Amino acid sequence: MKRRTFIKSSVLGGIISLSDKNLFFNQHQQIIKEGENMSYEWKFKPRPYSDEEAKSLLKNVVSPETTDWHYNTHHKGYVTALNTIEKGLETADRSKANGNFSEVGELKRRFTWNHSGALLHDIYWEVLGGDGDPKKGPEVLAAIEKEFGSFDKWKEDFKATAVSAKLSGWGLLVFDRLWSNRMLNILVDEHQYGAIWGAVPVIALDVFEHAYYHKDGAKRAAYIDNFLANLHWGRINERYNKLVLNK
Repeated sequence: MKRRTFIKSSVLGGIISLSDKNLFFNQHQQIIKEGENMSYEWKFKPRPYSDEEAKSLLKNVVSPETTDWHYNTHHKGYVTALNTIEKGLETADRSKANGNFSEVGELKRRFTWNHSGALLHDIYWEVLGGDGDPKKGPEVLAAIEKEFGSFDKWKEDFKATAVSAKLSGWGLLVFDRLWSNRMLNILVDEHQYGAIWGAVPVIALDVFEHAYYHKDGAKRAAYIDNFLANLHWGRINERYNKLVLNK
């Protein structure tokens, strides 16, 4: 990871809206160097294709400009914020934690947001860049057909799920490992509201407006159709085999 210097409060300032935020910011004016003396460093995961390849591979899903700034600005920003939070938690005063406002409370809250954001974006890029042919993912296709009755019925339900998320959210195909052992389509608002504990994400579709407005405007349904037609079922199958079947 490149060493970048940034002001800690500038990252957190855009995502915290509280009357006491000035107090919080004043406590975080020190300059943090990413990756410096941290107990754990979160990594920005490369996509399975280059930035230039993305412009061609994903052109039917998102605009060329979006493939760049969505990955190198939005996605990377979650990882950068995670490392800022990680560093802040090393020195946060746990004795001042409370249910209204505290340094440790806000750091913990934003940790969940940025962790989920980074992880779901990893999956989003991983599953894109194919020709949309589910026959190239035989094991995951069989699991989908078993649960939903047919691939078309799954696709219909997945699209309805993703359309129903708020203006900032996700449509996900997950394996419910800790309870039902079923394949489920779920919607998540923002990055974490509505997530199922223990569920393994198999497919992740970002339906935040910034993901598709540059190309499709308000036509979320058209964006979802293009996403489904661009899925790389070979990589989805590999993900399913590794994380669900433990192959």
